[in-house]
Amino acid sequence: MSFVLGHTQEEEEVLLQEELEGGYVIVLYNDEVNTFDHVIDCLVKYCKHSLEQAEQCSLIVHYKGKCPVKQGSPDELQPVCDAMCRKGLNALVEEL
Repeated sequence: MSFVLGHTQEEEEVLLQEELEGGYVIVLYNDEVNTFDHVIDCLVKYCKHSLEQAEQCSLIVHYKGKCPVKQGSPDELQPVCDAMCRKGLNALVEEL
């Protein structure tokens, strides 16, 4: 059994999972209006995604109907979400 900073590996995994479960995300929803290029450009500009990450998120949105695109606090996420919505995207800040 390995120990990391006084915790077992299993305890570290539980702590990490608890940390990931809290918080808020911007969820981007699919629509029939925006092009892939527009969605990708918005994700790069507003969510600070790399081009590859933005492309992957746009494909997930297209095929799955939605995708979480940015995690953080509500105060941090709401202005980003509002800017994306002003550009015609369908996005909401949601609690995890």
